[in-house]
Amino acid sequence: MPLVSARTKLATVSALTALGAFASMGSATAATPVLNGSWAPSTRCPVDAGAMIASDGLDTSPQCVVSYSFSGSIKLGNTTVPTGKTNLQIGVVQNADGTNSVVAPAGGALIADSATVPGGLLGLMCPSDIPFITDICRQLSDASLNKITATMESVGTPSAFDQIAGVLTDQPIVTIPVRIHLQNPFLGDNCYIGTKTNPILLRPRNLNAPDFGVERFNGDGSANEEGDLSRLNLLGSTQYDDTFAVPGASGCGLGLGLVNAAVNLKTGLPAASGKNKLVLNNTQTYLTGLFAPGLVAPDAGKVFSQNWHSAVN
Repeated sequence: MPLVSARTKLATVSALTALGAFASMGSATAATPVLNGSWAPSTRCPVDAGAMIASDGLDTSPQCVVSYSFSGSIKLGNTTVPTGKTNLQIGVVQNADGTNSVVAPAGGALIADSATVPGGLLGLMCPSDIPFITDICRQLSDASLNKITATMESVGTPSAFDQIAGVLTDQPIVTIPVRIHLQNPFLGDNCYIGTKTNPILLRPRNLNAPDFGVERFNGDGSANEEGDLSRLNLLGSTQYDDTFAVPGASGCGLGLGLVNAAVNLKTGLPAASGKNKLVLNNTQTYLTGLFAPGLVAPDAGKVFSQNWHSAVN
């Protein structure tokens, strides 16, 4: 069977740049390991997942993808929220025919800083003609009560993944279902924009093509121009999506959905396609795989996992 070509790898990693770009906010996870050398970015790669381990190096090959950005913004209806650091890590099982399967870490693929909503609750739903909401607005002189944080969460498996679009511009690369968790004492614990059954569907694309390079290294992460592993580095692309629709808020506050109504009215939700926009600046993407997976067939997945574990400090 032919080995997976460098060009195909490049298409895959370019496409997966978008996976990190869409993640404007995320949730915290437990402490992650420290990895040596060129393995360093891949701290949460699911190398021990069944599909990764089962990769044989001929029909299927295992890879780790990391994609992150330090800044950007997401506009939902009338509200624009600046984004902080984002980090997405996934495993990719690449098939010989160029198709791919995505494998998420057990703790979830997305980790990033929560974002603070500008203006807080005052900006999100005040003033209001609803008496119950007016009473809340009167209490918001306390900054801690006014502050809202927003956390984006993945709520399903990505779909419509297009490798070729990853090296192009203005072409949807992947569809990602997400929801946004709004947190504030008055909003309760279950206030979301988008739900598991009615998510926001992001379809990120490249505004500009990333710069790229290749490095080789040993299984433990140490540099070696003839090493058994390779890492593709794609740097500097801006990702965006201005086609997604956003449903209304739900689960906000206690009783009757009055807080939902106030948030939706002030924020302009639900918002149809064309009224929302995601932008992530200077995304950095790394894809790590066996340089010649066919040489360790049919145990490529097992060898790949052993290499990752040998790099843990």
